[in-house]
Amino acid sequence: MKTVTGFASATIGNVACGFDVLGFAITEPGDEVILTFREGSVEELPVSITSISGDRGALPRDPKKNTSSFVVLKFLEYIRTHKGIDFEGHIELELKKNLPLSSGMGSSAASAAAALVAANELMGRPCSKMELVQFAIEGERVACGSAHADNAAPAILGNFVLIRSYNPIDLITIPPPKNLFCTLVHPHIEVRTAYARSVLPRMVSLKTATEQWGNVGALVSGLLTSDYELIGRSLVDVIAEPKRAPLIPDFYKVKNAALEAGALGCSIAGSGPSLFAFSSSLETAVKVGDAMQEAFLNIRDKLQSDIWVSPVCKEGAKVI
Repeated sequence: MKTVTGFASATIGNVACGFDVLGFAITEPGDEVILTFREGSVEELPVSITSISGDRGALPRDPKKNTSSFVVLKFLEYIRTHKGIDFEGHIELELKKNLPLSSGMGSSAASAAAALVAANELMGRPCSKMELVQFAIEGERVACGSAHADNAAPAILGNFVLIRSYNPIDLITIPPPKNLFCTLVHPHIEVRTAYARSVLPRMVSLKTATEQWGNVGALVSGLLTSDYELIGRSLVDVIAEPKRAPLIPDFYKVKNAALEAGALGCSIAGSGPSLFAFSSSLETAVKVGDAMQEAFLNIRDKLQSDIWVSPVCKEGAKVI
């Protein structure tokens, strides 16, 4: 018997203007997946789920339908076919959900990434992290019906990740500027990813697309040159944010509170309802979080929220 624990942290997809092509990881919070390998023949699937905590019973226990176990099944199939690695045994999976569901924090990607690095370690590291990304992307398809990489890739690789192409997959990692801090605020409501995607327009005008492209290019340039002012004025989403803002109570009041507290920019984290903001110092990032949380409390329903302040995670998913 051998046991390995994997950890992967929250991620923010889209990063305002980079819908489905840009994402980054923060250092906390994150999910843990504990894999235990037991030798012996197996009649059914080589992976079973022994326990899930922190999900309030919401996640499926079927190994083919749960993101964390599904990606391990795909990983095992791959190393058997492409790496010549076979084994007689069974993997028991325990998932510790520390990320809220339907939060815009890359919850499903974190579970998949943690499971994959643990499985890779368990099998003697036959795959690089870049190879593992493809399995994590397929896990997103199970979770929300869309195989996007803007959470899955940074969950595995860390840093900012730009997805140049999906077919074939082509990823570019971008290291964060030294003094860039993320404030992540999660209001206590849920917005399901599938629904948040359904409200998006199927077509946009050339004018709108051109504006979005300009912001993506400028944001990448700002990250590479540590131009914090450019980063701030590039965090403009003219496609997804206007459609998703109504799903978050008093979104623009909370966003304005972040900007008034000194944030470089602020937008929806992934598909929401969480919001993220960038700041050029830890002190400002903390103030921004307090202002955003207070803004949520001042709305009609006095919406409670959680705050995390973090630099960008450079390491990505890891064995602990």
